[in-house]
Amino acid sequence: MALTGRAALVAALGSLPIGIWEPSWTGILAVNAPLAVACACDFALAAPVRRLSLTRSGDTSARLGETADVTLTVTNPSGRPLRAHIRDAWPPSSWQPGTEVEASRHHLAVPAGERRRITTRLRPTRRGDRQADRVTIRSYGPLRLFSRQGTHKVPWTVRVLPPFTSRKHLPSKLARLRELDGRTSVLTRGEGTEFDSLREYVPGDDTRSIDWRATARQSAVAVRTWRPERDRHILLVLDTGRTSAGRVGDAPRLDASMDAALLLAALASRAGDRVDLLAYDRGVRALVQGRTAKDLLPSLVNAMAPLEPELVETNARGLTATALRTAPRRSLVVLLTSLDAAPIEEGLLPHLPQLTQRHTVLLASVADPHIARMATARGNTEAIYEAAAAAQAQTERQRTAEQLRRHGVTVVDATPDDLAPALADAYLALKAAGRL
Repeated sequence: MALTGRAALVAALGSLPIGIWEPSWTGILAVNAPLAVACACDFALAAPVRRLSLTRSGDTSARLGETADVTLTVTNPSGRPLRAHIRDAWPPSSWQPGTEVEASRHHLAVPAGERRRITTRLRPTRRGDRQADRVTIRSYGPLRLFSRQGTHKVPWTVRVLPPFTSRKHLPSKLARLRELDGRTSVLTRGEGTEFDSLREYVPGDDTRSIDWRATARQSAVAVRTWRPERDRHILLVLDTGRTSAGRVGDAPRLDASMDAALLLAALASRAGDRVDLLAYDRGVRALVQGRTAKDLLPSLVNAMAPLEPELVETNARGLTATALRTAPRRSLVVLLTSLDAAPIEEGLLPHLPQLTQRHTVLLASVADPHIARMATARGNTEAIYEAAAAAQAQTERQRTAEQLRRHGVTVVDATPDDLAPALADAYLALKAAGRL
């Protein structure tokens, strides 16, 4: 490793007899005048750091798990060439563990009066905004005996968006939606359905669907066919309180709820429904309203990206009141929250009738797959105790879910991998039953 500054000078003089350099630095410099001159020249020829001009360009957003390239342009206005080591500092979660040193450090040479670009490739490990820290530059002389060092603030922000891994389920759910939407003939009845067309009666059709006026005008019995209503309103409510911070696998419950909300939003927008988002714990953390189908998903992922669980108990009264203000007309309210007994029984249940009287309510909760594995464990005393504890936890969740169903709430309780498609299926079932 090359030494710089006084350390290099002392190392160079260390080979001299002790009696020559021990008395004073004056004697050292007198004996080693050529080296001192070389060091002074090397320092003088190093390009000044503070006169450099730095700008950024590149990606401003990326999905979690993908890469983002941020380009740093270094302009050298001085008359001396720049030979430098550069550290482009970002928060630790901007890279995979163990890759920061390689990704953030660069070697650069910029001739006098010219500019060069270097690219820092980020691979964030968490959602949210990642903001660039300072850029540290160490400028060397041609002999690399001395260096100048300084820092520059070059602001830049990369927003890390939710990954939307459940997108893979969208084609199959859209195929089911097309069946319900009348592109293939289906006969459905119930509140909230729209008349589609007339067709000839066949044995097994519901006699309540017979159109007697149309039958009187023709020789065959005619029945009405229906399709689910379009332009319904759906309010997605994300609970960002303390229960959403519990980790299931490698991610908090909030991330699985976001993924499920994105799949439902994509499906509902294709069905012609209007979708809004409310994130709440003790206050409104995010609100997305009035977006068109084209702008809906970008708006949702942008609003969800900086959300983090708050380690406070969710104010159920405030959440209910805010949901009612956000959805003044009859809507499908989708609560993405916990099925833990205490928050439901002490928080949500007393205020739930206010929602169910006006809206159709669907509650989706993230279940822990580890509990299901524990419930099947056997073989030793510890495993049996774990199985008993898991069975008790499952029974408690089922009891809480049953309480919600008695209030007219549709409950979806599934593991992170299954929650998004299960929630989409519940939405399609409500549409098929004409309950929207």
